Amino acid sequence: MTLKSQNPTYVVGHLNPDTDAICAAIGQAEFLRRAENVDAVAIRCGEVPARVAWVLEKAGVETPALVTDLRTTAALICDKDHVAVSEDDTFYSVYRAMQKSEVKSVPVVSADGNIRGILDFTDLMQLLMPVELDTRQGVKTVQASQQHIKETLCGNSVGADLSLEEEELIMFVGASSRQGVVDSMAAAKADGLSDKQIVICGDRDDIHSAAVSTGVRVLVVTGGYGVGDALVADAKEKGVAIILSRFDTATTVQLVRCSRSVKNALGAEFLCVNADEAVSDMRSRLSATRQDVFPVVKKGTRKLVGVFRKSALVDPPKTRLVLVDHNEYAQAVRGVQEANVVEVIDHHRLGGDIVSREPIRFLNEPVGSSSTLVARKFRFMGIELPKGVALCLCAGLISDTLNLTSPTTTDLDRDMLAWLCEIAGVNAQQFTHDFFASGSLLLKGSVDELIGTDRKEFNEGGKFISISQVEEMTLQRFEERVNEMLQGLNDLKEHKGYDIALLVVTDITKHHSKIVAVGEQSVIDALPYDQCSEYLFDAEGVVSRKKQIFPAVCDAIHNSAATSLDIL
Repeated sequence: MTLKSQNPTYVVGHLNPDTDAICAAIGQAEFLRRAENVDAVAIRCGEVPARVAWVLEKAGVETPALVTDLRTTAALICDKDHVAVSEDDTFYSVYRAMQKSEVKSVPVVSADGNIRGILDFTDLMQLLMPVELDTRQGVKTVQASQQHIKETLCGNSVGADLSLEEEELIMFVGASSRQGVVDSMAAAKADGLSDKQIVICGDRDDIHSAAVSTGVRVLVVTGGYGVGDALVADAKEKGVAIILSRFDTATTVQLVRCSRSVKNALGAEFLCVNADEAVSDMRSRLSATRQDVFPVVKKGTRKLVGVFRKSALVDPPKTRLVLVDHNEYAQAVRGVQEANVVEVIDHHRLGGDIVSREPIRFLNEPVGSSSTLVARKFRFMGIELPKGVALCLCAGLISDTLNLTSPTTTDLDRDMLAWLCEIAGVNAQQFTHDFFASGSLLLKGSVDELIGTDRKEFNEGGKFISISQVEEMTLQRFEERVNEMLQGLNDLKEHKGYDIALLVVTDITKHHSKIVAVGEQSVIDALPYDQCSEYLFDAEGVVSRKKQIFPAVCDAIHNSAATSLDIL
């Protein structure tokens, strides 16, 4: 899912978000709106775990929208209020639209809104120029419908009904002597061309009568003059359309040429861009083309969404982004490198790869949860904290600290949880029980949910690592699901290219974890836990990925590397 707009400041947690990542994002977005009057919106870049869904429902808080790609897309840089014209519009109406909007290129659409082409001013001018200049016939010919001629002249019609179909008409201006005009029309009739003639003249009743009696296709009377009832009746009988123009003859001739529909000037080839295509993906492809204006269409259709100019690819707008509960690109939503990260709130180690053009606010403290840090901002600034948001922050704090029993817990976590529970109107002990009982992945989840619901990636000592963690009230069914966990981890390792992949299932009531590990055996064998088999470990007292598991994996990597060097 891509962004629909770049106007808000988005607040987002890490990939495969846990309770703290989603709840801290909700809290920080609320803080920015209340304390700084920022249009801030919480989003997520992964599925909502069952426990988080339970919390959001209980809190009455809307689930953040799913956004999996933050890159600037064609839909975000295009002009949705663009000037578009119909393929049946006339030269004159399109020219006026270009003048009014001060553009030199416009998209052309069909009646059902499908893109038909791009029309620039040079293409438009070709409609006024005859294809061939070596014959008088080429100069006189115009391709237009009678209805379009009337509309372009802002005229009235009498005589036969006007046709909407475009046809090739031969213009004849009745400006010479009566005999000369009559002879010319007679010659056209002899050549079988009368039904293709459009005769244009001013206040000359004799020419009007001759044109109708000859049976020309259209008679245009200029100068604001009218015609008699008898001539109108005769014209209807002979199928001659009469258009009354308020303009002089010379102007009328020009406007008749401008009555041609623009579909005649459309080229066969032009490039379209899908609305969700990223600018970074299409920049090199489009910069090499001569086309300057690009239609943006809904994916899988030809429906026009908007247009953008090639210049928009040079420095496209960036999405303003606040990161919570992580500070590494490896754990961030896709496209974070192309966003404008304005703030980071986290309680993990520094990853070192997030960069910014300008100084940003960076809050990183060794506390039990990011929700703790967000809650403190409300309290310190004296900003009113809504009950529902307080409940969300309670859940984030309790989830990450296992209700203040994790080794990551600090006095600030204890202080903030007491304050949050008072605002939310909940008992921490009861809420903890209800929260963890609301969604057991070990009992009800698929293997993909077990591995992917709360999974983080790390790079350490040249190794690419994945660590998933599931927190349960009991380890019931763990043994019977070990084989599918093992297969799922191996599939993940092969698909993503990890060197080591771990799944940690933690019993929060007994402070005891079971660990399934796959990957480089030398690293796995160096893990400091009771090894039950080549891939299974028993970890008594181990509950924290941040403070216990990840550091142990890092030590195992370095220890296995040192052992290898000793052997050499």
